[in-house]
Amino acid sequence: MVRFRLQDKFNNKTRGFTLIELLVVMAIVALLLTIALPRYFGSLNKAKDVALQENLQVLRVTLDKFYADKGHYPETLDELTQQKYLRAVPVDPVTESSASWILIPPREAEAKGIADVKSGAIGQAYDGRPYETF
Repeated sequence: MVRFRLQDKFNNKTRGFTLIELLVVMAIVALLLTIALPRYFGSLNKAKDVALQENLQVLRVTLDKFYADKGHYPETLDELTQQKYLRAVPVDPVTESSASWILIPPREAEAKGIADVKSGAIGQAYDGRPYETF
């Protein structure tokens, strides 16, 4: 009976990858990253724009509800949280701050408070519109 031993064949050689194999794998990974990364960062920017629009919508609806209930607009956004209209003031996802909202007073001269909000972000959204128009 003849026994063939595979272990003897590999014991004399060191195991590992050659430099060429490593370079080929690194080139493939680099190619895949050049395809995937621009799409990833584009989707991040688009997600921030969608979150900004949602946060603005929540703030505007909350301001309208406050006015309908109280008969006047809040003096600060913190008043919305103190009166339990919001749990916390939403964060502007572009500036990553809840203090960067631009507060717009009511159109009526005798009314005081905050009637509307806009983003304090500088620049353009993913679709090309300036953030001031949101």
